[in-house]
Amino acid sequence: MQQPTHGEIPEFRRRYRYLVAFVLLSFVVLMGRLWHLQIARGDHYRRLTENNIVQSRRIPTVRGRIYDRRGRLLVANRPSYDVYVSPRFVTRDAVEKLVELLSLSPDRARSLRKRVERYRGKRRVSEMLLLRDVSRDQLARLVTHKGKLHGINVLAVAHRHYREANLAAHVLGYMNEVTRAQLRRDKGRHYHPGDLVGRAGLERAYERHLRGVPGRERIVVDAHGHRKGDAVAAELLKGERRSEPIPGHNIYLTLDVELQRLAERAMRRHASGAAVVVEVNTGRLLAYVSRPAFDPNTMTGRLSVEEARRLLEDPHRPLLDKVSRENYFPGSIYKVVSAIASLEENILDPEEKVKCVRFHHFGGRNFRCGHAHGKVALHHAIAESCNVYFYTLAEMVGMDRMARFARMLGLGASTGLGLNGEVGGLVPTKEWYKRRKRPFRIGFTLNAAIGQGDVKVTPLQMVMLYAAIANGGKLLSPQLVERIETSDGMLVQGFAPRLRRQIKLKPETLRRVREALAAVVAHRDGTAHKARLDNIEVAGKTGTAQVGRRRDKDGKLTYKPPHAWFAAYAPARAPRIAVVVFVKNGGKAARVAAPVAMQIINGYFKYVSSGSTSGGSSSGGAGSTSKPVGAAAKRSVAKEPAR
Repeated sequence: MQQPTHGEIPEFRRRYRYLVAFVLLSFVVLMGRLWHLQIARGDHYRRLTENNIVQSRRIPTVRGRIYDRRGRLLVANRPSYDVYVSPRFVTRDAVEKLVELLSLSPDRARSLRKRVERYRGKRRVSEMLLLRDVSRDQLARLVTHKGKLHGINVLAVAHRHYREANLAAHVLGYMNEVTRAQLRRDKGRHYHPGDLVGRAGLERAYERHLRGVPGRERIVVDAHGHRKGDAVAAELLKGERRSEPIPGHNIYLTLDVELQRLAERAMRRHASGAAVVVEVNTGRLLAYVSRPAFDPNTMTGRLSVEEARRLLEDPHRPLLDKVSRENYFPGSIYKVVSAIASLEENILDPEEKVKCVRFHHFGGRNFRCGHAHGKVALHHAIAESCNVYFYTLAEMVGMDRMARFARMLGLGASTGLGLNGEVGGLVPTKEWYKRRKRPFRIGFTLNAAIGQGDVKVTPLQMVMLYAAIANGGKLLSPQLVERIETSDGMLVQGFAPRLRRQIKLKPETLRRVREALAAVVAHRDGTAHKARLDNIEVAGKTGTAQVGRRRDKDGKLTYKPPHAWFAAYAPARAPRIAVVVFVKNGGKAARVAAPVAMQIINGYFKYVSSGSTSGGSSSGGAGSTSKPVGAAAKRSVAKEPAR
């Protein structure tokens, strides 16, 4: 082993002395700093820690906006003020002072006290919402008496605002307070007591995208829960004190707000019903009306007892989405299903005539028709809505074969819209009756062929069926959302048209059915001829569906007014849109539903289709807030924040 030279040993000793000196100096500096903090400034920091408490406070995020297809704002957020309570610091005296300052009713005051007592003194709940959206007058009183409101704070927040009240209410949905059961399941990941969550419509379906991510801030409060200044926080807190909230995503719909307004005006005189408009080649829904509607602004937050009672006791059920959430007897708009089954299976020659004397005698009973049509073949049977022709056809087609074609055309199953708990309707079969221990009779088939008996559909199913007839057999999924973007315009997700299936129909079948539907409106004996438009050729079918009997207050048996339907597409030769109008217990379809549909179709071609209907850029109407879309939108794909 090589020994160190005489020159290396002094050098090593010199470096060792430097190291020892550095360590001693560092120790002296550290001891001096500790003396400064604990002796010289000890009383100061002791007072800080005794009189101040570090608290983590959530920073509310901004919920995503909802726009129509042209960038016109439908749902936004308005500034407001909410009252929050810190359970650790709040006192009963402070709560009583709050009740006094806000002049709360006895019921509301009792509810508020109960809510505070549930959490009071619990350290794990840093802050919870107590009152939402206080008025400016109430805000002024709270600020003036802040010193007496220990543990109570007022925060500026953004509140949901539905700009056109009940317009498209069933599509947009509403929000209300998160339940205790939801809070237990969530375990504080996304929601806190008092938060609002989507309860219906798009607010619920796209909650994950709309809600955003709250921020966090570490603050210093005094023993009464009042926030201290930033200087105190900077002195006590080290490191990052604030993480900014991430706004929710914005949603762009396929709806056109102008057509939606027009459709709602057209339906206004009818107490209960639905109207829906779809692009036949894309499945994009342009209007979606359910009558009666509700104002989501009154639903969001805590609904008053009176308002809740009014909504729940209304016999027309305003909260029920009648486009997709309830199914109804379709009546004669269902006859296209029977006709297609016969044509595809070569059951009855479409040129063969059946004699209609207003009744069809079968199985010991008479099945009725609205008129004595004489001898009619398929074309006029559809145009004039002859029941006897379809009774005759039904005997040959049979229940199960008719059901098979109904399912092929999209009935008996949900469309896949994914909104408001869509129902699938009912397409009965012999097996269906067997499962219900009901002996099957051929008469059931006769009723089913004209959309009566046990057949049930939704307006949404029927508009997609008629769109498939119009576009050559493409059964599309209905679409309400065109794309989702971040708050700064980056694309999160786009939605292309989606084909459920290509219905394999013979060209001759489609030709005959489409010609017959055009004759419903164009032919002088067509059931919708009186509702025709002078400038637009419309193809469609009326349906007046009987809905059974009821007893009046005197016990007398009376018939309920029938449902009125009209299903159509236009223009008949080169279809662009399909429309279905349903008026519950409305009466005669030709007098009630057909004029509404014609008004909507006329409005589409007069006011809406003059601009781009493919989601391009357009300025909004008066008083609207528009955002450029299409080419102006950034096409980069945004990374979704952890949620």
